[in-house]
Amino acid sequence: METIIAFDEHLFIYLNNLGSRTWDWLWLLITEKEMSYPLYAVLLFLCYKTFGIKGLFSVMITVALMIATTDQLANLFKDTFMRPRPCNEDFMMQARFISKRCGNYGFFSGHAISTFAVTFFIGKLLKPYYKYAFSGLLVWCILVAYSRIYVGVHYPADVIVGALFGIIVGTIYYKLNLWFQKKYLNLA
Repeated sequence: METIIAFDEHLFIYLNNLGSRTWDWLWLLITEKEMSYPLYAVLLFLCYKTFGIKGLFSVMITVALMIATTDQLANLFKDTFMRPRPCNEDFMMQARFISKRCGNYGFFSGHAISTFAVTFFIGKLLKPYYKYAFSGLLVWCILVAYSRIYVGVHYPADVIVGALFGIIVGTIYYKLNLWFQKKYLNLA
C-alpha cells in the first residue's frame, strides 16, 4: 500500500507541475461547480425536448437522488479514510497549489463522482438522440476531474476512484430511470 501511495504522490506532483500561471485562471474556473450550471440548463432543455415534461420530471428527480447519493458516498469515504488533501501536506513543497480553498480530506473526489455520474446517466439517456452527447459530456467530466489535481486539492487516486464510483452510480441510476419511465410513464 505504501508503494501505491508513494506512486500517487509522485504522479500528483508531476501532473500538478504541468500547469502554468498563464492557464491557472482557466483551471480555477473549470473546477468551480457553478461553471457547470449553463451546461446543466442545456441538458435539462435537451431532456425536455426529447422526453417531454413527464420525462424531464423523471430525469430531475433521478438526478436529485443521484447527486444526494454521490455526495453522501464521497463524504462517507472522506470521513472513513481521512486521507489529507495534497494541499494540506507539508512534504508537498514541490507542487503548485493555486486553490484558495483546501478542505481536510480528499479520498475520494466529490467533483469526480458527481460529474462522472451525471455523464453516465444523462449521456446515456441522450446518446440515442444526440450523436455527440455522451462523448461531449465525457470530455467535460475529464476536464473537471483533472482540474482537481491541477489546483492541488486531490491526488490522482482520489480522482480515479471518484470517477469509477461515478460511472457505477450513474449507470445504476440510468437503468433505474429507464425502468421507471417504462413502467410508470410509458416513455421507454
